[in-house]
This record gives sequence, structure tokens and C-alpha cells, in this order.
Amino acid sequence: MRRVVSGLFISLDGVVQAPNEWQFEFDEEMGASLADTLETADTILLGGNTFTEWAGYWPTVTSGEDAGFAKWINESPKYVVSATLDSVDDWANSTLIKGDLATAVNELKAGEGKDITVAGSPTLVRSLLEMNLVDELVLLIHPVVAGEGRNKLFAEDATLRKLRLVSARPTSSGVIIATYHPAH
Repeated sequence: MRRVVSGLFISLDGVVQAPNEWQFEFDEEMGASLADTLETADTILLGGNTFTEWAGYWPTVTSGEDAGFAKWINESPKYVVSATLDSVDDWANSTLIKGDLATAVNELKAGEGKDITVAGSPTLVRSLLEMNLVDELVLLIHPVVAGEGRNKLFAEDATLRKLRLVSARPTSSGVIIATYHPAH
């Protein structure tokens, strides 16, 4: 059975929105962690906002340091979860999930292939966690306080959810890469 794996940049105060505004450095260890995703996943889940932002950018990247990721994400099957989008035809290999999210994700998990990664999409990650559909959560915890006015991974009224720490390692820039599995 395939796994759903999510990796997110997160600040000490739980902010996951717009890491480009508060992420101070991207080090070699963080790059290696993300490269692992490319090697172990062949399917991508995206929320509607992330899809809309990325669909206008990644298909245009053909060279430079991001070319490898662009090739991977452009060629991989992408499943988009959105209540507002009517079509995802403007980015190759994209399918709009219609109907029940849990059913769709469980069907993907039951299929053939490598892991299913959730790219960005913190609102989708939150929903998947609430439905117990995330098998591994990798948090790249930055030693910054991003501050008010940005979305956090968990809402103030989130229900109690226990996770089991599988590994944690600091990087050269002070980011901690923490990997969690659901505690059942």
C-alpha cells in the first residue's frame, strides 16, 4: 500500500504560509530531504491555491537549479483538491478530485506506485491529518517566529492528535528536520 507523505516548512510559531517571506536560508541538508521525496514519490496531491500558483510557474522552468524539480513535478501525476476550481487542464498530468476526499485518497493509496506526496498545500495537509490519511509528516522547523497574520498548520481549535517522532536532525543552518508518524 502506498503512503501519503507531507513535508512542510514551518516556523517555531507554527506558520506554514509563505515560507519565502520568513525562510532565511535553504541549506544542503534541507535540499537532500526534499530530494528524498523526489526519489520515493511518484504522485502529487495539491490544494487548489498551491495548484493555481504553481501551474503558472513550474511548466515554464526548463533550466537552472530548479530544472530537476520542474521536470519531476511537470511529468508526475498531480491530483488537485479544490472546491472552487472547475478545471485543472492548464497543467499537464493534472486531475481534479471530485467527490469525497477520503475515498479518493484511499483509492490512490491502494493503487500501484511509490509514495504520494503532498506538495505545499497546508490547508490540504491539515484536512488529511484530520482524516488520518497522512502516513508521514516531515516538518522542516525553522528557528524563526514568523508572526501574526499568517496561516498556521493547526487551527487554534484543532482536536488532540498524537504523533510519534521517528527522527529529528538539525541542519547546518539551524533548521530541524523532524519526521513524524501517526500514533495509533
